[in-house]
Amino acid sequence: MEGTNPVNKKLAAAVSGGAVLVMALSGCGSSDDGNEKLDSWAKQVCDAVKPQARKIEAANAAIQKETSDNSTPKAVQSTDSQAFQDMSDAYKAIGAAVKKAGAPNVDGGEKKQTDAVKELDDISSAYADLRKQVDGLDTKDQAKFADGLKDVATELDKLSQSGNDALKKLEEGDVGQAMAQQASCKSASGSPEVTKG
Repeated sequence: MEGTNPVNKKLAAAVSGGAVLVMALSGCGSSDDGNEKLDSWAKQVCDAVKPQARKIEAANAAIQKETSDNSTPKAVQSTDSQAFQDMSDAYKAIGAAVKKAGAPNVDGGEKKQTDAVKELDDISSAYADLRKQVDGLDTKDQAKFADGLKDVATELDKLSQSGNDALKKLEEGDVGQAMAQQASCKSASGSPEVTKG
């Protein structure tokens, strides 16, 4: 029964941090400036982000649940593998949505868009790599499995702490304000996330 639990908790904490990335896209603040092109862009992106944010939250919740249940290595591996795949797919879909929406109608909008799409694709690839890492763990040896999970948690932690600079830049100023007005972005984050200290 014992062995993986402390590592599982570390993994769960790291996953919480990762989910914050997509919440950066949910915007905050408000603006009354009339910029119809930007509002239209924000609506398109927010509408696409909402279901993906839910998918990421669900994957996050699945890992949290599995890691707190003292589950068998096989069950943890299976849940984590699916969750990382879901996260990878979700970030890829958000990247595709930002790309499809085109550059936001602001100064430097094209660079913001390009950087954000690249970052989202990189995050997607990182989660796909984590899935491969989890799939390759030895579930028959609990100690080895715990060590392997520790490595996964470390990678997750790095992923959650880096890589959202372009997303932050994308939603600075007018873009973030336009996104904040969209109903789909307001509710994209659902319940408050665990914040990393």
